[in-house]
Amino acid sequence: MFTSTIRTAVRAQPATAAFTRSFSSTRPSQVARMTVVGRLGVAPEEVTISGDRTLVRYVVGTNYGKGEEKKTSWFRIASFVQGAQKDFLMNVPKGSLLYVDADARMETYLDSEGNKKSNLSLVARNFDVLSRARSDEPDTNDEGLIHEASG
Repeated sequence: MFTSTIRTAVRAQPATAAFTRSFSSTRPSQVARMTVVGRLGVAPEEVTISGDRTLVRYVVGTNYGKGEEKKTSWFRIASFVQGAQKDFLMNVPKGSLLYVDADARMETYLDSEGNKKSNLSLVARNFDVLSRARSDEPDTNDEGLIHEASG
């Protein structure tokens, strides 16, 4: 009985109801988002942008292609994290694998020679460190004890 009631209710909805934003009471807005999964190219740097406002800038590289045709795309990302999140991000080592969810927009500007240029601006909403950079140092466990290399 319950299953047939749900089926009847679903069939009774107009076709457009399936495409409405029933999960939100805010008006719909246009948004451009980008997900970047790649290796951190250089250590993040903190930049003061106005007065006491700061942001953290970093570069993430993604690879595409195979063999000798393999190439890397570099993405500059800005993050307005504060407190413990900022401290964590500032200590992520170069080469770590990151997952970054960012707002994306195209910005147009004139360069020093008066030529019109475009730039992809990425502002991080969230980030996760998927794996830390590989190091040449011996592996250690959580207690700082060195593991013996086998082989």
